[in-house]
Amino acid sequence: MLRGRSVTLRPVTDADVPALAAIRATPEVRRWWRGGDDQVAAVRADLADDGLTVYAIEHDGRVVGAIQWYAESDPDYRHAGLDVFLDPEVRGAGLGGDAIRTLARHLFDDHGHHRLVIDPAAANTAAIRAYAKVGFRPVGVMRRYERAEDGTWHDGLLMDMLAGDLAD
Repeated sequence: MLRGRSVTLRPVTDADVPALAAIRATPEVRRWWRGGDDQVAAVRADLADDGLTVYAIEHDGRVVGAIQWYAESDPDYRHAGLDVFLDPEVRGAGLGGDAIRTLARHLFDDHGHHRLVIDPAAANTAAIRAYAKVGFRPVGVMRRYERAEDGTWHDGLLMDMLAGDLAD
């Protein structure tokens, strides 16, 4: 369990799946996370991925989102990547930034990573602003990076943060 200023990050349990699926089904989240018509299956697929560590984001005793990370283990390219989604009802309260800072400190301090990456859609300006506040910097646009549900491709923005970049 990881504690931030306002959030607690804890491993996701089966009991969290309906709440996380409901959050992912909101139009604001589904636009970026997709997952098809069965969001429960999409959440369960993330939990079944041995390469991901998934935490529920709790605030005031309620699950308000999830944050997950993976590691590149090749010693010459070692880094961690992360993804996050938050219930639209709690956006603007600083909970996403708190969750990212909390996980980033854990990855830097406890896992010894020196660099973190995140790759929002280039059109997701709200997420990009939030990541920049925490200390992520744009690296470059990945053209036609991800396919949308309608089959079209859209650009992604690769962002990274070094241990010394983490903003309080």
